[in-house]
Amino acid sequence: MVFLPLSKPLHRKWGLAFLMFLLLIAWLQWRWPRPGLLDPVWQADAPQLTLKGRLGARLQQMSPSGCRSLLLLDLPHSGRSELILPNCGPWQEGWRVQVQGRLQKPSSAVHPLLGDGGQRMARQGIFSRLVVTRVQVLDTQQPAILRLRQHLSKKFQQAAGPEAGPLLAALLMGSAVVDLPEQLQQQFRAAGLSHALAASGFHLTVLLGLVMALVRGKSASLQLTAGLGAMALFLLLAGPQPSVLRALLMGAAALVIKTNEERSKPLGLLMFSLFLLLLWQPAWLWDVGFQLSASATAGLILTAPRLEKHCHALIAVPLAAWLWTLPLQLLHFGVVPIYAVPANLLASPLISVLTLGSMASAVVALVLPPLLAPLVWLLQFPIQGLLLLVKIAAELPLALIFTGRITPWLVLIFSFGLFPWLLPLHRWRFYGLMAIVVASIWQLYGLFQDQLLLVHQASGSLLIARYHARAALITTDASGYSCLRAKRLQQGLGIARLDWLVLLDPVASDAISCWKQLSGLVQMMPQGLVRSDGLSFQSMPDSPGAGILQLGKKRWGIFPQPIINSNAELPQLDGIWLGRSPNARELIPIKAKTVWVSGMKRNKAASTQSRWQFTGERGSLSW
Repeated sequence: MVFLPLSKPLHRKWGLAFLMFLLLIAWLQWRWPRPGLLDPVWQADAPQLTLKGRLGARLQQMSPSGCRSLLLLDLPHSGRSELILPNCGPWQEGWRVQVQGRLQKPSSAVHPLLGDGGQRMARQGIFSRLVVTRVQVLDTQQPAILRLRQHLSKKFQQAAGPEAGPLLAALLMGSAVVDLPEQLQQQFRAAGLSHALAASGFHLTVLLGLVMALVRGKSASLQLTAGLGAMALFLLLAGPQPSVLRALLMGAAALVIKTNEERSKPLGLLMFSLFLLLLWQPAWLWDVGFQLSASATAGLILTAPRLEKHCHALIAVPLAAWLWTLPLQLLHFGVVPIYAVPANLLASPLISVLTLGSMASAVVALVLPPLLAPLVWLLQFPIQGLLLLVKIAAELPLALIFTGRITPWLVLIFSFGLFPWLLPLHRWRFYGLMAIVVASIWQLYGLFQDQLLLVHQASGSLLIARYHARAALITTDASGYSCLRAKRLQQGLGIARLDWLVLLDPVASDAISCWKQLSGLVQMMPQGLVRSDGLSFQSMPDSPGAGILQLGKKRWGIFPQPIINSNAELPQLDGIWLGRSPNARELIPIKAKTVWVSGMKRNKAASTQSRWQFTGERGSLSW
């Protein structure tokens, strides 16, 4: 066999391609977020730190009292830092403040189901967290765009009420910049309509459709100017979110093609838009909203036209978007809104009308404020219709299918099985069906496995016992923050509702309503037996909070406080959980196969026990 040398032109092309590849890698490496020299994260060891800057995000409530926000730093520092505020005070986005507190590096995930907040923040260019002890307001002057957003939100709420007003504002500006009631957001998520509240391509399409209809028949330059002006206004109101920027890039390219009377190639536009966005911010590839937006758009381009041959376009569009985003929902959330397609089918006309209505209301609120109330009154009919539809869809039986979080490998297998049905790959459909069946059976097998999971943080421990796809919870921290963590674990494990939960917290909880959403049976420091099929907790009368957890045929001793002493007589147990590391006086030989301890090793005696496992200051253990 004879190998001919490459010709010089071909050799140069390969060399140029290799050089471009190296330059691309170097560019992406340079653009990847990392802390600068003036970032406060380098002062994380300081006991107290004072920072100045502007609040870069609206306050978000974390617990009954605490809130968090974002600080855009002034010199001599640079970058951004997350703020953990002791209370939700009167501070507003855009205010210039001076804050003092203890600086931390965002920690890694305690458990994969709780997400890795540290990595997520780092991808957003946030590398430090300040636990604030003192806030001083330096300037209350806000940027003009923030004042405009707040003015419109206030006017909408005054005219439409506390529920319909924020809904109209979200349809105009997106839920990322509007404070929506948590219950309303949950209902939209359960109905599969949360995308309607996020500024995206749908809202931009409605806006461009209205603007282009007004300038129809005019010159190409006027149409282009009007379209670009509408997109600029949309960007100002919604902010530079990844989904907004993707929609703007596609809209701008399509607008230029349309005004030049050339045929648009939507798949090419999508790929070009995604390439530009990731070239500018490569970390957006891991942004969940970016992934969902790109997948849904790809579904509308590649699958919706094929579905329209078998069903009406009103059904094909939401079905295609739902199918293309299904693997991502399984990967990130472990919950599937089963009525998403019919809910979108019924809600689309109402959302279109309300989106146009919110845009018209914004113009009226700025130009002719007295006419806002009559206009909003006309919009009350579609508003109430949409709210009623969302409420019904969210409360239907099996509105949410709790599949549990699926591993990336299993999602790849499921996607491999799904794509032959979404694309013209007829020969592969049998193998695709087999892949879907295998992935589903494997996930179901995992859901029906017994499991005991311990998650520990400084605030307390969560102990979840799962038996045959059902579960119960024991926690030493009854705060709202702990309840939110329990919700995420419950959803990630694929559990629709807990059989019962026990709060081993002697302090009365202000978040009892949150805990009751997880289970209909909530016991605080129980005395006696709490039981369901295969799961039970029998308290010990002489030891407050202590008891025996029955998980199937396994028995675990539960001791929030290690009160074990040399005179203690314990039954034969499969395992023991200690709420904190015992000291030398409390440490005795324990007849159990496994001993779990929340916290660090405190003495050498505990360290020598081969059966003892420690969570550390933050960590998890699983059996």
